[in-house]
Amino acid sequence: MSRFWKIVLLVIAVLVVGLVGMHLLNGGKGKDARPGAQAGAGKDGERDTGPVPVTVIDAARQDVPVYASALGTVSAMNTVTVSPQVGGQLIRLNFKEGQEVKQGDLLAQIDPRTLQASFDEAAAAKKQNQAQLATARSNYQRSNSPEYRQYVAKTDLDTQRNQVAQYESAVAANEASMRAAQVQLQYTRVTAPISGIAGIRAVDAGNVVSAGTALVTLTQIHPIHVVFNLPERQLPDVRQAQQAGPVTIAALDRNDSHVLTDGGTLDVVDNQISSDSGTFRARALFDNKDNSLWPGQFVNVRMQLRTIAGGVVIPTQAVMRGPDGEYVYIVKPDNTVAMQTVKSGVEVGDSNIQITEGLKGGERVVSEGQFRLKPGSKVTALKPGETPAAPTEAELKAAAQKQGGPGGRRGGGPR
Repeated sequence: MSRFWKIVLLVIAVLVVGLVGMHLLNGGKGKDARPGAQAGAGKDGERDTGPVPVTVIDAARQDVPVYASALGTVSAMNTVTVSPQVGGQLIRLNFKEGQEVKQGDLLAQIDPRTLQASFDEAAAAKKQNQAQLATARSNYQRSNSPEYRQYVAKTDLDTQRNQVAQYESAVAANEASMRAAQVQLQYTRVTAPISGIAGIRAVDAGNVVSAGTALVTLTQIHPIHVVFNLPERQLPDVRQAQQAGPVTIAALDRNDSHVLTDGGTLDVVDNQISSDSGTFRARALFDNKDNSLWPGQFVNVRMQLRTIAGGVVIPTQAVMRGPDGEYVYIVKPDNTVAMQTVKSGVEVGDSNIQITEGLKGGERVVSEGQFRLKPGSKVTALKPGETPAAPTEAELKAAAQKQGGPGGRRGGGPR
């Protein structure tokens, strides 16, 4: 082959490669890749977008209670370990474990025979000395009478008078011994010093016990205390609420799901702040008539400090957070939205929040669907729980025609 044809074939090959390359570069672009097609579609899409369905609720005005919350521990008002004050054999126990007993109820009986004998001995000695005292008094009265006084020496008369005093003292000592024996005898009946719940017994009947042996523990639960800690920054609010009147407190379960009892009041605030934790202790008092609180139980304490009259309240999810702080979307009369900067206050229940600044009562606020909004967006206001109506056949046809119009996709079917 001549040199000329080699050059011609090389030029043809270069042209073929160039055409193939251009075809590959333009092959990924469809009809919609024409200059201005994407921009036109975007403009048409923005123009054809309808109102955004959102849930709208009116900002309500209501009295908002302000609470302080903390984790508390239930503690018995009084706890007493019942022990006998005398030793002896434990004859019987007169209570059941877990039983509620009243103050003065008989709990246990100790063998009283030894102490009964001591009491009887003191009573017999008293009677003996009383008889001797009666004889001494008769002798002294007879010797001191006018008809016998002149025949009795003064020394004998003094002796008889002193003997009377001696037997009087002996009788008084016997009476004291009887009272002491009576007290010891009463200690054989172990009674409840307080009203409360009897715990698990520490000793069984039949054992020989001594003074100080623990029999059972009584725990008073009516009324009952709840002890909790609060941060020191809340101390002024607590003191102010305490000065204003009784501070009401409710006890909730650990999950804050329901109230166990709400009849408590603030009993006392501790007299110092812990330098380690920066908290102070407080104690609440509950009647606990339904036994809803039990010693050692953990509860969540909710203490009402004050009430904000006429506070503006909206759902918590309506408040958005952005670079400039908190804001909400309010719905204008023409059903367009605008961003409104707000400042939130205290929580109201589980799903609402109080707004301190930026919102007035009665304004319409978007509570759901605000993530699709921007200032000036047109919206369809729905009530809570309401769903948007399904599109009509005419609306579907109009949408289909707009989709097939300029800037849309032609051909009608999938490619």
